[in-house]
Formats: sequence, C-alpha cells, structure tokens
Amino acid sequence: MTESTSRRPAYARLLDRAVRILAVRDHSEQELRRKLAAPIMGKNGPEEIDATAEDYERVIAWCHEHGYLDDSRFVARFIASRSRKGYGPARIRQELNQKGISREATEKAMRECDIDWCALARDQATRKYGEPLPTVLFRKS
Repeated sequence: MTESTSRRPAYARLLDRAVRILAVRDHSEQELRRKLAAPIMGKNGPEEIDATAEDYERVIAWCHEHGYLDDSRFVARFIASRSRKGYGPARIRQELNQKGISREATEKAMRECDIDWCALARDQATRKYGEPLPTVLFRKS
C-alpha cells in the first residue's frame, strides 16, 4: 500500500471504490458488497482495505441516499438488457436470484416490463432454425 492511500480512512477509500464501480454500470446491492469486500489489485499485488462492517454499511447507505445504488433500477435495466440478448424469463429470473434480488422484486419488475416474451421466443427460434415450416400442407394433384 502506498503511503498516500494508507493515510486515508477506510470509509473514504471504500466510498471512492463504490462510486467507481457504480459509474461503470448499475449493480445490485449484493454485487456491490461482494466487489467492495474483494481485495484491490495494487502495484504490489492484492491489497486489503481494513474497513469495519459499519464502514461497509455506511457506504451502502450513502450510495442508496445519493441514487447511485437502486435495486429496482438495476432489475429493470437487467431485464431489458437480457431480453435484447434473447434470454427468456426463466433464465433472467435465475440470474437475478444469483445477483441477490428477491423473488418479489423480480416478479414485480417482470410484470411491469413491456416485453412480448412469445414474440421474443419466436424471433430466437427463427434465428436458430430458420423460417418456420408451413402449417398448411400442399397436396400434389
């Protein structure tokens, strides 16, 4: 650890790190906690931040208060992003569960999104298998 970073309080270093993480993309609260707890890769290898549980809670609370961390916004954007990639509702629910989003929040966001899942599945099937077979069979006379 360099001398300049070792003099800074752990809370300030955690807050800087949280803002940098959230500036790239939205994260769930659980994702942010996991990333903050991971060691920082410094010039001399991994460096730990000697922060208390209270420091982590204060950083998370600050991010919520200032609008940097919002699980409902994260869920809405995540659903939109994954649906554009062709993922269906079951896969999206499972991924959100892995990211620490409650089932209730996931279901609420799934109901509120304006995604036609049937059309999405049809588009994916067409992309994978080509045009669908005709539904009416023609007879040779």
